Amino acid sequence: MSHPPETRRLGARLRGACLLVTALLGFAAMIAAPAAADAKLDAWIETLWPEAEAAGVTRTTFDKALSGFKPDLKLPDLDIPGRPANDASGQAEFTRAPAEYLDRAYLMRLAATGRELAVKHKATLEKIERDLGVDRYSVLAIWGRETAYGAHKLPHDAINVCATLAYLGRRKELFRTELIAALKMLEAGVPRSRMRSSWAGAMGLTQFMPSEYFKHAHDLDGDGTIDIWTSVADALASAASQLKGKGWVAGQTWGYEVKLTREADCGFEGPTQERPIAEWAKMGLQRAGGRPWTDAQLALGAYLMSPAGGYGPSFLVLENYKVIRRYNMSDLYAVFVGNLADRIAGGGDFVTPWGGTGPQKTRNIVEIQERLQAAGYDVEKIDGKVGSNTRKVIGQYERANNLKVDCWPSDTVLAHVRKTAERAAPPP
Repeated sequence: MSHPPETRRLGARLRGACLLVTALLGFAAMIAAPAAADAKLDAWIETLWPEAEAAGVTRTTFDKALSGFKPDLKLPDLDIPGRPANDASGQAEFTRAPAEYLDRAYLMRLAATGRELAVKHKATLEKIERDLGVDRYSVLAIWGRETAYGAHKLPHDAINVCATLAYLGRRKELFRTELIAALKMLEAGVPRSRMRSSWAGAMGLTQFMPSEYFKHAHDLDGDGTIDIWTSVADALASAASQLKGKGWVAGQTWGYEVKLTREADCGFEGPTQERPIAEWAKMGLQRAGGRPWTDAQLALGAYLMSPAGGYGPSFLVLENYKVIRRYNMSDLYAVFVGNLADRIAGGGDFVTPWGGTGPQKTRNIVEIQERLQAAGYDVEKIDGKVGSNTRKVIGQYERANNLKVDCWPSDTVLAHVRKTAERAAPPP
């Protein structure tokens, strides 16, 4: 059916008007969305002010630090609706295979440099040992692991990092505290240009979080200022002060590499199963390399640690291992630092080689944790990370089901827990 020309022209004008209205509404929405987001961000920033003021930050410092702040959406560990979770936190300790993280060639290079620096900074290190009770090799190892003795340049602005993670991160309260401490550092006179950091806000040669700066930063060189960025003396003393504050036991090592037995496999791992080394010896555990236990060692409390499950060395670890973990909450980190300290002191390689576990598959780990928890195993948390508790419960599951006890979230374990769950499920 045809329409008169006037009707067709009217219809065309109406359609054109509708398209124009739609375009204008879309344009208005585009303008309104950032405006709403900016208003929300501004309101959030204002909620910080009472806490900053209570911490001694002036309004001038506060406004200057956060003026123009925009969240850095490229950071890991963010919790943004519609974006896949990235709860591995960007840390190599939680994403790389143990054999890759504890790379032998890299450890050897760091150890060689560490021995040179031990000579160069001998007087500083001796003073740290006298004043703080932490051995020179351990503080050098912290320095080596954290920034490769200062060679690694930190890419981020600490204020922006802490503000982003406090606003959009998975651990908002933790980084809110760190942000307030970072603002307090500015107020104390630390130039913002110096406050370059890791993705998580850690600064300086030995990677200090802002909150740790006010607890443990140490002026060892006695110049009246604390410089963890360019003063080796202050940075190493600050790391030692932090280790001491977290419970360092002077004169004690971090742990001993051991050989597992059928009576003491990797399923016995973890701090909940700590006991005197004498009891581990009764279960057949011997020091790797064949050295006998001394009477003093047999009296020490220790727990079993197998960072790669059955695919690498196992250790009986002592209190100083726990202290290193409090510096950075990772088993691989603590083993790296402990072994690097041993190497700088003249010790050798691991006796047991690191095997081919492959990269850590977060989805598989989460599913295994969920299924083992549902089956009644003591899974502490569902986090997709291969921690001590996860390795332990996998080992217990493997032992109970007559599987090879390797304590690793492998495809074999995943397939088995799936089948077990299917068999246990009620019929439809």
